[in-house]
Amino acid sequence: MARTHNFSAGPAALPTDVLAQASEEMLDYEGSGMSVMEMSHRSKTFVGIAAQAEQDLRDLFAVSDDYHVLFLQGGATGQFAGIPLNLTQADDTIDFIDTGAWSKKAIKEAGKYCNVNVAASSSATNYDHIPAVADWQLSDGAKLLHVCSNETIGGVQFKDFPEHATLVADMSSDILSRPVNVDQFGLIYAGAQKNIGPAGLTVIMVRKDLCGSARSITPTFLDYAVQADADSMSNTPPTYSWYLAGLVFQWVKANGGLAGMAEKNQAKADLLYHAIDSSNFYSSPVAKADRSAMNVPFTLADDALDGEFLAQAEARGMFNLKGHRSVGGMRASIYNAVPLESVQALVTFMSEFENERG
Repeated sequence: MARTHNFSAGPAALPTDVLAQASEEMLDYEGSGMSVMEMSHRSKTFVGIAAQAEQDLRDLFAVSDDYHVLFLQGGATGQFAGIPLNLTQADDTIDFIDTGAWSKKAIKEAGKYCNVNVAASSSATNYDHIPAVADWQLSDGAKLLHVCSNETIGGVQFKDFPEHATLVADMSSDILSRPVNVDQFGLIYAGAQKNIGPAGLTVIMVRKDLCGSARSITPTFLDYAVQADADSMSNTPPTYSWYLAGLVFQWVKANGGLAGMAEKNQAKADLLYHAIDSSNFYSSPVAKADRSAMNVPFTLADDALDGEFLAQAEARGMFNLKGHRSVGGMRASIYNAVPLESVQALVTFMSEFENERG
């Protein structure tokens, strides 16, 4: 059966090599006579799987012993609450840079637990850029500075990160896509369903000195110190998602690591943005300097043609190109596992559609 060109924003495409290996191991993992999803998370076999996944992730990012690496549940959305509950008290302030829908959600949730200061926002221009650092209005004594490294819906991405004593980043949609200096951050968190693996898993890299002061109301499964002490198993973890994430980490390592991913991802993004910019029929709503290499929104000159565009794309095996319901238009998510050939097929189709309807 032929694979489709899957441009889904998440859950998203997984590497075919990973899917093939998981298929081979589905009924019998390494002679155990059972699937990983049937194993006790306390078993020697699964504990080994979990430990290897953590080590591979540490290797990829050169994560030092100063950081805990946690594999939890609840998605990035769960950490919108988990972060203030673990790292702040009720009278503390978190500075936020509001660059899109996910920043906005994080701000709203954090406001239930502490003070929030929106130090900069691009909402007035429909989140089409990252506000210039010179314009940020940071508060005195803020406990944290929070950024969303890549906004999945709006398609804006931080190319560089600000210096801050405790920088926190939601990297759900661009983790593993490029090298990142973890030491620059107090905490990095990411839902798995973009570049790491299937939905259900959340990866957290948190500096150890920030743990251990969770508020008394913090749910136990969100308490970083508790989970670190239990190797992320104070409750039953999402074992199969963790296993698949480990396979993805190994795949990334085997394909050039984070530097290799960055080179391939930039080539895909350059190809697609060139097709958009060289056309009078398609346009990008995002400032060029801040365009995402992961999520590429674009619009047609006549939105009445959107339905026809999507129908023809699907007829050619290209799926999940419809833009998020809040912004409309189109969006191509071109994560690590989306091959260059899929982007080439999309660009070819876009040219042919423009010639027919433009």
